[in-house]
Amino acid sequence: MSPVDITTAALEHLESMSTLHPDLSEQYQHLVGLYQRKLWHQLTMGTLEFVSTPSSTLRTTAEGTNSYLALFDKVILPVDKKLNQLTLARIASAVSFSLLDDPPYKDGVAARAILENLLQSRLGLLGLTVLARGGEALTTESSIAALEGTKGSIDANRSVLAELADTESEAAVVHSAFYETAMTYRKAVGPPEAYYREAIQYVAYTSLSDLSQEERHSLATDLSLAALTGEGVFNFGEVVTAPALKCLEGTDLYFLVELLAAGARGDVLGFQRVADAHAANIQLQPSLVSRAEAVKEKITLLALVNMIFERPSLERTLSFEDIADRVVVPMDQVEWVIMRALSLKLIKGTMDQVEQTVDVTWVMPRVLDNKQMSELATRFGEWAVKVSKAKDYMLDHTGALLNQ
Repeated sequence: MSPVDITTAALEHLESMSTLHPDLSEQYQHLVGLYQRKLWHQLTMGTLEFVSTPSSTLRTTAEGTNSYLALFDKVILPVDKKLNQLTLARIASAVSFSLLDDPPYKDGVAARAILENLLQSRLGLLGLTVLARGGEALTTESSIAALEGTKGSIDANRSVLAELADTESEAAVVHSAFYETAMTYRKAVGPPEAYYREAIQYVAYTSLSDLSQEERHSLATDLSLAALTGEGVFNFGEVVTAPALKCLEGTDLYFLVELLAAGARGDVLGFQRVADAHAANIQLQPSLVSRAEAVKEKITLLALVNMIFERPSLERTLSFEDIADRVVVPMDQVEWVIMRALSLKLIKGTMDQVEQTVDVTWVMPRVLDNKQMSELATRFGEWAVKVSKAKDYMLDHTGALLNQ
């Protein structure tokens, strides 16, 4: 079709829909004006806003087809090269979702076709979200096969995600969609530590206002459980400070936040108090029950890490007795705790079994809470004073040193 024919067809469709649905006439006429003036950015944003409210704007055409699909095919796709590509992908995703609703809108084949076209380019990252959340509605394959296909797409497109970070102003949308897909997949197949890695990235790129209360609650619960039970997940600080966990306040699951906070502080006794107080609720969480010993070990190791962090860098030779008191284990288990921390690379140093001491030279970096940041600031201040005194000493004695 020639450019003139494309424009004529698009405007005719918009005008016909305006006449067919008088209650939507204002919205369709707004799109007509943008199209006529060739305001392509405003057109994409206006279309995205329009297709994001299916409860009020999704209708049928005169032919009985999905109005979003007709808008996409007749107005948007013919000028897709002139539109913002990420916004185009978001529009396509919304159109695909609309095709999963009950009749007369349902058309799974068309929904899948839209996404498959996106999957041929890097815009497919956004389409992956639909594939993951749409499940059986978008495929005739078994659920296992569908999950494996999603995994392949995630692996194939992870490298593309890094490119978008520096080249697209709206890259956060794609990051959010990608990590939502990866998070959904890992929630289905595990393990918890893999889910945690994807979920914490999803939280970083997603506005909580875009999620329903139910979605926020589910995300906060799953993220908390994954942090507590996931193997190798020791940075509780980044979870505790996540705004997503605030939705658990005042609920029966707030004890998860309290457990994480105690773990982040390395407070073994505090963790045990919370666990004892909410024993009945913990029994309702199979992941916590089945991995109880692993969680206990993790809290013990975090207690050791925090104990080391709280000491000045020049005072990090710890006795076994002090460690036993802090991490609340018998003396004969202290050596195992130290060796476990060394093997997991939570700390670096050397252990003297004869003297029963450990000399720590490095401790795992992690996200700190306000109290820990304040303590660190105080330590920096003390270090600055020592440096200043050393400088003054050198200035006072430089002459004497040079004359020797």
